[in-house]
Amino acid sequence: MKKLSQLIVTVACVGLLGGVSMINQGKAHASGKQEYKGNQFHGPGKYRGRGAHRAPYVIHRGPTIVIPERRVRRYHNTYIYRPHGRWYPGYGRYYRDDDAYAWLAFTAITLKVLDNLNEDQQRKHEEAQIRATMAPIGETIVWNEGGASGSVTPTRDGTSTTGRYCREFQHEVTVANRREQAYGVACRQPDGSWEIVTTGTP
Repeated sequence: MKKLSQLIVTVACVGLLGGVSMINQGKAHASGKQEYKGNQFHGPGKYRGRGAHRAPYVIHRGPTIVIPERRVRRYHNTYIYRPHGRWYPGYGRYYRDDDAYAWLAFTAITLKVLDNLNEDQQRKHEEAQIRATMAPIGETIVWNEGGASGSVTPTRDGTSTTGRYCREFQHEVTVANRREQAYGVACRQPDGSWEIVTTGTP
């Protein structure tokens, strides 16, 4: 109950403070607010627009992230954002989008320092995120590859009003004595894939 309450308070506060999210070529790509009712999230994963494939509302706290059009693509119902770092298909140890589908949305939790990583280092970072979706809350997944290092920690978890399981993650990457941190809240969808609800910096 304590973990659930903490996560709810965190997301409720971000919903009140956030609002502005990622920007695609100067135009709002995804923004919105999250409602809070009682002891649960209300409506994570709401969508904008019409049609079967809709961009999710992603609340972003912190500096605006400008995403060039070539750095956004969609795979089935998942939007993949890679404003920083290497541009490639798949995620982590999965080299095909089809195999990586469950985790592709985690590209929305981004760090500018990823620009300084090679593909192997970046995939190690992503592999830590995959492992963090299954690790006990509070366990830090550490990675180290060719002079770069980092970690992903699942810090809190809870359940949305629609019954989806949600987790908050803290990211850290260090390369060439430069360290950056980010966080994100993700909720698991009925098909087993994750959807990012909130991103930002600590």
